Amino acid sequence: MRGYLSVFRLRLSIGLQYRGAALAGICTQFFWGFLIIMVFEAFYSQTLTEPPISLTQLITYVWLQQAFLSFIALWFRDNELFQLITSGNIAYELCRPSDIYSLWYAKLLAQRLSSAILRCIPVISVACFLPQPYRLPLPADLSTLMLFVVTLLLGLLILVSISMLIYISTFVTMSSAGSLLMFGVLGEFLAGMIIPVPLMPSWLQSIVNVLPFRLCADLPFRVYSGHITNIEALTLIPLQLLWLSALVGIGKYTISKALRKIVVQGG
Repeated sequence: MRGYLSVFRLRLSIGLQYRGAALAGICTQFFWGFLIIMVFEAFYSQTLTEPPISLTQLITYVWLQQAFLSFIALWFRDNELFQLITSGNIAYELCRPSDIYSLWYAKLLAQRLSSAILRCIPVISVACFLPQPYRLPLPADLSTLMLFVVTLLLGLLILVSISMLIYISTFVTMSSAGSLLMFGVLGEFLAGMIIPVPLMPSWLQSIVNVLPFRLCADLPFRVYSGHITNIEALTLIPLQLLWLSALVGIGKYTISKALRKIVVQGG
């Protein structure tokens, strides 16, 4: 366990050095945030019926998406792991006296955390002082804030577990492009990052609700905005734990099967 924590701390400190890239990302996220909010603002101004989520809650949803993008984006990847698999350097990883699934999990977790630490504080700090209707409101009370943090961190663990399946699939396909495209596009849509889940048709919501993607982004953001009550959030936390256990179990099983069949050629 001490070895995995050392890897986690090392990768976290490396990730915190990329401040220039984080600054460019913050500018891009503000641009996209304003663009998406203005599109929804125009949509809401023309609607004739009461929307299932208010404009203020939707703006909160969008700013949290931008602030915690590295927590919820499946296309956020570690190219070093893909190169290890496709180049054959995975042999060096197999020589280490550690569980490769846990080692990679710690690396990916630290990578996403370091990116979020650099970006979320500036985005949230500025968004809280923007003029209306673009301002990010504070959560209703302390219990809502605590539930938001718990659901967000559990969502991060679920997302890293899903990301691990992308890397494991590369053992079979030997190309990351297909898995990244499939998981990235589908996962982003089903997590509510293109259209917020409350605005989806009811038949599509019934499909989205049984999949784990919305538990990474939609659930914590709706908890923060008050669209999901604290009592409802408490009932959904066991579902997050269940999905986390299932995805980690599937990941450990599939990587053990892939490693048994691996053949490394060359001198």
